[in-house]
Amino acid sequence: MNKVDCVCAVGAQLGEGPLWSAPEQAVWFVDIKGRQIHRFDTRGSVLNSWAAPEEVGFVVKAPHGRFIAGMKSGLYSFDPVSGGFNSIARVDSDKPRNRLNDGYVDSAGRLWFGSMDNAESQPTGSLYRFDKRGLRRCDEQYVITNGPTASPDGRTLYHVDTLERVIYAFDLHDGELSNRRIFTRIEKPDAYPDGPAVDAEGCVWIGLFGGWAVQRFAPTGELLQTIEMPVANCTKVAFGGNDLRTLYITTAWKGLSKEQLATQPLAGGLFATRVGTPGVAPNEVRYDG
Repeated sequence: MNKVDCVCAVGAQLGEGPLWSAPEQAVWFVDIKGRQIHRFDTRGSVLNSWAAPEEVGFVVKAPHGRFIAGMKSGLYSFDPVSGGFNSIARVDSDKPRNRLNDGYVDSAGRLWFGSMDNAESQPTGSLYRFDKRGLRRCDEQYVITNGPTASPDGRTLYHVDTLERVIYAFDLHDGELSNRRIFTRIEKPDAYPDGPAVDAEGCVWIGLFGGWAVQRFAPTGELLQTIEMPVANCTKVAFGGNDLRTLYITTAWKGLSKEQLATQPLAGGLFATRVGTPGVAPNEVRYDG
């Protein structure tokens, strides 16, 4: 049994996108519905927060100590020193109900992210790639997108269709995707796959929204491990610590009734547990803007 601790009881309505920053020994993450970017300093257990002008789905590392934030209307440069946001690229401007929902930077510095229907009902979401060549739609017809993430060798990209309870795998070569196939389906009752992350052995970790757990799958799609959680809505994991063996888990209280929330007072907190296999350090976007 993995011992799971709430390291930061931030109470995020929809916590998402944990990101380990080794120089700071800190975890960055967002509260999408709360329009907050959070930084949790693991050395002193100090939480700093920045208000975002829109719902913010993710932050990823960018050059010069900045970040790229995926928000409702598109991609923005975020400077934590000034707290300022500057627009980089509009996304789905013809679909005003959409917002951005999860992001990942591959080893070549390409940003992959998804858009989704904010009402969670229409298949208006897409999977995008953003790099020095610009913005490109790579797949579409999603209601709720999550991920993506990529295998350690950079040859496979994983992407989640949450409502269909499916994780897809694509062949990834020089930034191009092909051969979409089902990697695995989530079988746990009432559980929906949320954000994925990959460890050093190429296994895929999935947060289960409504599933009270995080699960680890082999590169073949076989379920290897389930870590039970004290809250229902687990959204995504990130590997941190000096050995990348501390698993940080964002959670949410979104969708819980007052009665359910009363039995889950730590819902929306940032959790941590130790795991046997290290993760892969996050990459920085190669972006000249």
